[in-house]
Amino acid sequence: MRPGKPPFPAPDEVPVSHKPERLQKIMAAAGLGSRRELEKRIRSGEVTINGKTAELGQAAKAGDRLSFEGRTWKVMDTGAVQRSLVYNKKTGEVTTRSDPENRATVFDNLPRIAGARWVAVGRLDINTSGLLLMTTDGELANAMMHPSSQVDREYACRIFGEVTKEQIDNLKTGVTLDDGPANFSDIVSSGGEEGNRWYHVTILEGRNREVRRLWASQGVTVSRLKRVRYGAVFLPKRLRMGEFEELTAKDHKILREDVGLKALPQQLGLKTEKSQREADLLKRRKAAKRQKSTRYKNVDGKAGDKRGSKKPKS
Repeated sequence: MRPGKPPFPAPDEVPVSHKPERLQKIMAAAGLGSRRELEKRIRSGEVTINGKTAELGQAAKAGDRLSFEGRTWKVMDTGAVQRSLVYNKKTGEVTTRSDPENRATVFDNLPRIAGARWVAVGRLDINTSGLLLMTTDGELANAMMHPSSQVDREYACRIFGEVTKEQIDNLKTGVTLDDGPANFSDIVSSGGEEGNRWYHVTILEGRNREVRRLWASQGVTVSRLKRVRYGAVFLPKRLRMGEFEELTAKDHKILREDVGLKALPQQLGLKTEKSQREADLLKRRKAAKRQKSTRYKNVDGKAGDKRGSKKPKS
C-alpha cells in the first residue's frame, strides 16, 4: 500500500447516527482525555455547550458547539468508521499539536481529516525516532496507553560502550527510578560494532523517557533510540522517516480487540471550528518563515530531509 493512501469508505458510505450522546463519551472519542478525567473537568465547570456551562451527564447532539480549554468544536456525526495510521517519526520533531517554541511537530506531515482529529498513542521525545501510532479513535488510544492494558513497546537502542551481563540482569529484574520501579520485560542483543552495540528492549509502560532512564540507572548512555513496535503494530521497513501509512479497518478492529474493546459503535465526534483551524494554520506558517531550514542525520546515519521538504503523497 502506498504511504498515505486511505483504505476507508467515502463519506457517503459511512452510516450516520443522530442519537445524542454524553459529553464525556464524545470528548473521549475525540482524544481530549479519558472519560473519568473528563467527568471531573465537566463537574468543575470547565466545559460549555452552546455557551452554557455543561453539567455532568448532559448529552449533546449533532450541531451543538462545545468549548473546552479555550478551544471550540462542533459536534457532528462520524458514523462507525475510525482511522489509524503508522507514522515514522523523525528525530527533531516533537509529539505535540502546538509547540510554544515553534518546532516541527509530528502532526505537520499527517493528512487532514474532516470531523475528527489525530491522537498520538503514546509520545516519543524529540531525540527519539520511529513508530508513532496515530488514530481518530480516542477510546482505543486511551486503552492502549493505560498501564492496565499491558501493551508492550519495543525499541531499538544503540548503546555507547559495553554492557555487562550483570547490568542486563539488573534491567530485567527491575530497578528503582525517581517515579517508581521499572524494568525491561525483554532485552535482546542485535549486533553492532565494539563500543556501539544495538539492543532491542521491550517495556510494558510508557513513562517519560523510561527507556533512556533505565539504561542510565546502570551508567549506560543511549546514543540512538528508535521505536519499532507498539503492541501488534510494527514499523514497516519500507516506510521512510516522515512518511505515514494507514491501517485497514480490519487492522483497527484487531487493535480494539487486543485491548478488550468491542466493535465500533455509531457515534458523534468533534470538528474544530473553521476559525480556530485557520488561526492555528496561520501561526504555523508565520513560525515556518522565521525558521531556517536545517539538515540533520537520521538514525541510520543517512542525510535526512530538510524541514521544509515535501510531505509524503497522500
